[in-house]
Amino acid sequence: MASFSFSLFLLSVSLSLIPILCTNSEGNALHALRSKLSDPKNVLQSWDPTLVNPCTWFHVTCDANSHVIRLDLGNSNISGSLGSELGELKHLQYLELYWNNIGGKIPKELGNLKNLVSMDLYGNNFEGEIPKSLSKLKSLRFLRLNNNKLSGPIPRELTTLSNLKIFDVSNNNLCGTIPVDGPFTSFPMESFENNKLNGPELQGLVSYDFGC
Repeated sequence: MASFSFSLFLLSVSLSLIPILCTNSEGNALHALRSKLSDPKNVLQSWDPTLVNPCTWFHVTCDANSHVIRLDLGNSNISGSLGSELGELKHLQYLELYWNNIGGKIPKELGNLKNLVSMDLYGNNFEGEIPKSLSKLKSLRFLRLNNNKLSGPIPRELTTLSNLKIFDVSNNNLCGTIPVDGPFTSFPMESFENNKLNGPELQGLVSYDFGC
């Protein structure tokens, strides 16, 4: 009987540690992000990796289960790059990094953020192509990538994002044609201006990457 009670005790302890382990992994991911960023205004000063979880950090919002659901670092004068670690924030719903000086490529691992509703990366120095992996974000409603240095075509895979309401890639170096399927039927042309795009895709007549 005593051994059975001890086993139950061990089980309860193990279960109680699960959320801590989860939030620790999220804290580790955020701290790895911090190590890639220059922060002249010290907006990340509270990001202390020795804490149990990152829910007490400024610019981080958690849900009732201590999972990180929002990252608000818009207009924070930070620079540097993003890494694959952001893909570990499995519960993230809002990624707000607009109007900074972040450069490099948009990590393909952002496609792992299945709960993401809004991704605002506009007003930075991101370059390279828009990752096709973003097409896995089926909950995504807002995708704003405008005012960067992105190149290549607009991935056709993004036409499968049926919940997408706002899509803005204006003021980049994108090429090819503009998709005309799925949610792209309702996006205004202003969302695509100041690129090297050749206008809407003429299905069956030219390749979507025509001009790239």
